[in-house]
Amino acid sequence: MSFSQALSGLRVSAESLNVVSNNIANARTVGFKSTSIRFADVYSDSRVGMGVKVGGLVQNFGAGNQETTNRNLDLAISGNGFFRLTQNDQTVYSRNGQFSMTKDGHLINAQGAKLTGYNRGVAPGTAPEAIRIPADGIQAQPTSNVDAAFNLDARVDEVDPNNFDPDDPTTYSYVSNVSVYDSLGTRQDVRIFFFKTGENDWQAGIMIDGDDDVRDLQDVEFNADGTLSAATVLSFNFDPGTGANEVEFELDLTGTTQFANNFEVSSMVQNGYTSGSLLRLNVNEQGQIMGTYTNDQQQVLGTLALASFQNNEGLRAIGNNVWSETADSGSPIIGIPGQAQFGQIASGVVEASNVDLNQELVDLIIAQRNYQANAQSIRTQDEVLQTTVNLR
Repeated sequence: MSFSQALSGLRVSAESLNVVSNNIANARTVGFKSTSIRFADVYSDSRVGMGVKVGGLVQNFGAGNQETTNRNLDLAISGNGFFRLTQNDQTVYSRNGQFSMTKDGHLINAQGAKLTGYNRGVAPGTAPEAIRIPADGIQAQPTSNVDAAFNLDARVDEVDPNNFDPDDPTTYSYVSNVSVYDSLGTRQDVRIFFFKTGENDWQAGIMIDGDDDVRDLQDVEFNADGTLSAATVLSFNFDPGTGANEVEFELDLTGTTQFANNFEVSSMVQNGYTSGSLLRLNVNEQGQIMGTYTNDQQQVLGTLALASFQNNEGLRAIGNNVWSETADSGSPIIGIPGQAQFGQIASGVVEASNVDLNQELVDLIIAQRNYQANAQSIRTQDEVLQTTVNLR
């Protein structure tokens, strides 16, 4: 009986060494979760006991430290959840967020598993699918609105718009430039001219390249305190001459003043832009994949999905930094980062292994000593048996 007890101790000590060695080997594996071993004694109605057995292996799903990589497609989950991936028609789950983009736009890990979520135009809540970044660029948007605020100096002299000469600054009060875009994305430079026509009365019009005169003169009126007498939105249109549609935009002068101070452009914002090609990808805290284009515009190209489980320890590790669901883990709960129980996404960082090397080295020594002690027990039992055999 003593031999079997010591042999069982050797077996579990060897298994313990395997577990510790595997943890140490994966101390630098991104997203790796360390494993601990549990032991159970064996009695089988024996008064002393039959030895020991492995009671089970338990993975520690505690978060590892986040390490900065400054790579946009390196992601980490700050909190609960797993990345949801598809690999060979199987759905798997991982905490390793090292992704790259294939030539056809899929986001994959090192083993080729595809990150899933909700593609552009698909609302979260439907079944997640493999994310695919569209290869097309962003279409041009013609300018339809210009928000501008000026201070028109109340001290300037009145001028007659009928005497306008663009080359003679004395024939107008002020001029400011704004760039607008036509339906083809061609930038059109527009000059806005202001004429003071009375104590609190002004007129504004535009002039484009190729014009000889100001067009679409419209009234701008102020109160005695220098503020606009009413909400003032001026409408302009012109043919860009590029084969594009006629440019039609509104100039919203909200915030414009007439104070006895120098002419000033307080703000100038327009909503048009030219076409652009995809320049880079970023992922925000809500898991939205943002595409930045060469025209400085951004679009949401997809949203990644996260999964959580009632019992993480019930997941089955299948290698390559992924797990699969089991009956013990329960079915996955699918959501998006930052909502409900799901953590947020950190971009440019990865989650390091949660292996504590100092503790593992201590466990390694303990496993080694246990193995040596059980081996010594076998040697002792052998000597006792030999002594018994040699009795005369």
